[in-house]
Amino acid sequence: MNSPVRPRCLILRYDSPRELTLVVVLLPRFPCGSSSPELSYLDPRSSSSNSARLDRLSLRDGPFSLASRDDAMNEYWSDPLLQFLGLLVLRGAAKLVLPDSSLGRLLLNVVFFSALTGLLLYHGIPPYLREYEPVSFAERISNGALKTIWWFGGAMVMASSVRMFLIFERKPREGRLLQDLVVALIYLTAALCVVAYVFSLPVGTIIATSGVFAIVLGLALQSTLNDVFSGIALNLGRPLSVGDWVMLEDNVQGRVLETNWRSTQLLSGNNDLIVVPNSLLAKSRITNQSGPDLSHGASLKVRMAPTRPPGAILDAMEQVLLSSNSILKTSSPSASILNIDRDSIEIELSFRVADIGRVSNARNELFDLVYRHVEAAGLQFSRAVGAVHVEVEPSAIDRSPKRATTPMRLMNSIPLFTGLTDEEKEDLAANMNRLTFRKEDVIAHRDTALTSLMIIRSGVVAIEENDGSRNMELGRLAPGDFFGERGVLLGALELADVRALTPVVIYEIPKGRLAAILRERPTIADELALLLSTRTQAEEALHQAGTLQPQVHSNALSMRIKQFFRLS
Repeated sequence: MNSPVRPRCLILRYDSPRELTLVVVLLPRFPCGSSSPELSYLDPRSSSSNSARLDRLSLRDGPFSLASRDDAMNEYWSDPLLQFLGLLVLRGAAKLVLPDSSLGRLLLNVVFFSALTGLLLYHGIPPYLREYEPVSFAERISNGALKTIWWFGGAMVMASSVRMFLIFERKPREGRLLQDLVVALIYLTAALCVVAYVFSLPVGTIIATSGVFAIVLGLALQSTLNDVFSGIALNLGRPLSVGDWVMLEDNVQGRVLETNWRSTQLLSGNNDLIVVPNSLLAKSRITNQSGPDLSHGASLKVRMAPTRPPGAILDAMEQVLLSSNSILKTSSPSASILNIDRDSIEIELSFRVADIGRVSNARNELFDLVYRHVEAAGLQFSRAVGAVHVEVEPSAIDRSPKRATTPMRLMNSIPLFTGLTDEEKEDLAANMNRLTFRKEDVIAHRDTALTSLMIIRSGVVAIEENDGSRNMELGRLAPGDFFGERGVLLGALELADVRALTPVVIYEIPKGRLAAILRERPTIADELALLLSTRTQAEEALHQAGTLQPQVHSNALSMRIKQFFRLS
């Protein structure tokens, strides 16, 4: 029998007095007679000596190849595991240089996965095939590690693609549960592929064996799984989305914040967090107040005293809806009589707003407009249900103070003039001129300067801009509002047409009389400047469709008004 086989033989080559090279001779089958590899010193200066010494290393089993220093280095750097480590270093450096964003991470993962795929195929290690050729234990470990990294790297790319799709759809939180399910399925598939193509194990047998464990786990987590599958059903059916206002049974309502594996979170109007289990949500009745679009309908009820015919009261309530700036005009708001008796006429005002969050502001504005239109039309509110009615003796009525005139009542209803004394208000009311306009009349044209402050007594007025190609409404005015302050205070031109939507009664204060009031009360100029600044900004915002405009500060307007009237 042959002696034991040793894998390699070591030779020390003498190149110079200062250089001694260790050369590895690769021997596929080397039976050595001694217990240690043979060592020989080669003298490069003597070719005959070298040849003689190499002859002594000849093998009985066949020739051998002597690897040079360059070949050994090439073989070292061509190791796939070493090249993979270099690829990891490049990926880490690119991650530090590139900006931290979802799209950047996705592109980096795609490039890394493509480079790893090319590396494995170049070295003849297809990750999607089993190892059939016999290889050493070290190669088997390194190839298995590279294949495992390849499969999970591909899963990482697919998971990043799913997340990027939800970001591009602008719904990263709506699809949170669906995203988690898809990502979990991707990684589970990658793990099964590793078991099949790296460890060469039968996947079907493993799945069948784990079925018993899955049954036991399912029975133990029955309640949790009920919530999970209910969440899946809610995500597939999509009766609600993040940001929707929903109402559940027992008057539970709020805005949807997030739907996760086990529950759905709502934010109530009181800023309280409501957590509803998905199983309970799937069984309850859901009223989505944000569907099918964001607009939301609302209503309010008003009780009026039957001092005027119902038709006249309805006309006043329709003017209330017509003069509102907070409700949608496209969906025709309406006023309808719900009930009538000897004590009251109950009227319901129905309207729609652009978003459910604007309902409160719209209600506040409508209540204010109801009061102003009721005062302008001479109507009265009915007494509350169950209120006690007290009869007043005629003598007490005769001794009651005389009812104020219409201009005086108008002055009292405007907050701008609340700082004036009764004598100043009466003097100003005595100098007012009463003007009437029919429906669709243009009260003031664009690019004209008004010389009087116009106060609306009754009716509805629209501020409209018409440039020939389109007609844009900037706002609507109701009883108690006024316009023309731009021309009176600054001598500037009107930015839009002022048109009567209904029959309108207007009282005007001449510029000269207003100047006398401003000289006596300079603080009114500051209030007018603030009002003009607010109105100008609102008009510019509407005109420019939400683009940012340079703001007109009230302090600058106040100085211009005082300079215009020579108040300082």
